[in-house]
Amino acid sequence: MAFDGIVTKSIVKELNKHIIGCKVNKIFEPTPNDIILDLYGNGSKYNLLICTNKNFSRINLTKYNKPNPVNAPNFCMLLRKHLNSSKILNINSFDLERIIEITFETYNEVNDKVIKKLIIEIMGQFSNVILVNENGTIHDSLKHVVTKTREILPIRPYEFPKNTKQSFLEFNSFEEFIKIFNNSSEKNLDKFFSSNFIGISMPFIQNICNYLNIDINTTKKNELEKIYLHIKNIIQNIDNLHINCFEGLKNDYYINISDNSGTDINNFIDDYYYNLEQNDLFINYRNSLLKNILSILAKYNKRLENIEKKIKDCENMEQYKLYGELLTANLYKIKKDTPKEITVTNYYNNQEITIPLDSSISPSKNVERYYKKYNKCKNALLVVQIQKKETLDDLEYIDGLIEYIKNCNDFDKIKKIGEEFYGDSNNSNEGKHDKKNSKSSPKKYIINGFTVYVGKNNKQNDLLTKSANKEDMWFHTQKIHGSHVILKTEGKQVDFDTILKCAKLAAQNSKAKNSSNVPVDYTFVKYVRKPSGSKPGLAVYTNYKTVFVN
Repeated sequence: MAFDGIVTKSIVKELNKHIIGCKVNKIFEPTPNDIILDLYGNGSKYNLLICTNKNFSRINLTKYNKPNPVNAPNFCMLLRKHLNSSKILNINSFDLERIIEITFETYNEVNDKVIKKLIIEIMGQFSNVILVNENGTIHDSLKHVVTKTREILPIRPYEFPKNTKQSFLEFNSFEEFIKIFNNSSEKNLDKFFSSNFIGISMPFIQNICNYLNIDINTTKKNELEKIYLHIKNIIQNIDNLHINCFEGLKNDYYINISDNSGTDINNFIDDYYYNLEQNDLFINYRNSLLKNILSILAKYNKRLENIEKKIKDCENMEQYKLYGELLTANLYKIKKDTPKEITVTNYYNNQEITIPLDSSISPSKNVERYYKKYNKCKNALLVVQIQKKETLDDLEYIDGLIEYIKNCNDFDKIKKIGEEFYGDSNNSNEGKHDKKNSKSSPKKYIINGFTVYVGKNNKQNDLLTKSANKEDMWFHTQKIHGSHVILKTEGKQVDFDTILKCAKLAAQNSKAKNSSNVPVDYTFVKYVRKPSGSKPGLAVYTNYKTVFVN
């Protein structure tokens, strides 16, 4: 269901119960689409969120904090100038429009009492927050608007957006309603209501039809009357509505008349949209992270391809050395101009061999050329072999990050992976709350009375192994990327059943989680070390045993 006029009116009713008379303590603009008013009144603190994101536009009291930028944006500074320490006098909505007006009482520079108004337009991608004075003149707005029909700019008079739709609140009888329905060419009820009446969304009508068990394309007068009366009843009982998610469907909700006391719609809307935002944030961050990681992966693969090509070019290295040696031993045979080739006896196997020559240079220069090729290949091979090992390590590391991302379903967890990849875990722009939320702990299990920990990412793997006792046991899939598993022995003897279960945990938290007969190495932590300067999560170990698990 959309945040339509019905939901807007319900929210405003609840806001009037809670924040009338509250004073504005602070004002924040955590994102270009969000304004948060920190309020205090009646011995309680409230955070009023105004969101203009096209997918999540709304207004509600929120319990969730958002990290703020170091420097407040211009509109936020303007709001602070005009509204800090002001008092909320009233909150109004108009008809079933998704427009809310909050009136503030404050004092100007000469200590005269003045009125300021904050107008919130909740209209999807056209959502906006506008500050006006008591005469309706715009101070400024979150988004400037210039169209043929409307201007939202400083010093312009504020005008409500033009709406050609009718008000459902103006109907006094069902007969007035049915007359409009009969004259309309649109008989699909959800489209008919949304295109003809202010603030009534298609999902709202679809939900009502489901609730009343009426076909969305009905033209029966008695069924239309049921829908009409039900909508009227909802509007008249705006203080006593029930809101909830559909059973098994977390991305949609319905609103209806409550059988008991009114439901706190603010809390529901706060949780519902926060979860949607977090999920959207998670998906966008994951896709962006994967795109960057795959781009790096392609570069590493290209680098490996070039390295393999260089190694292949060095395959003839010993041949060049042999040519140089044989030519040196047979220079006396070339008495005149350098031929294009020479056939000599290879004294290593007593077989004849033909050596190509460059006839444009002297025989001794040909010898020099072959030795130069040999030395070049020899030096290049030493370098590219090191490069190949480093590139294979990088590929394994990237492969591991991709595996962690695949298994990740939480924004805070995937952000830790992103911090590891981007190397910005100490980003000073992160808010305190964001840092607090980004902390995560290894997964913890109790197996046969032993405590077992499993790392969730490479940095956590390093920390987990580093902080473990030397006599604790360490598990990892053999030559397969996966999490470090630490079994806390606490000086006790570990039986094989426990070892087997820990090995299964290591396999389940690795790239081989869907495989059978997975080799898992295990040893004591004292035999595990991290090479200096190596990638996060990389460890080498000795004195290990291997167990195969499914």
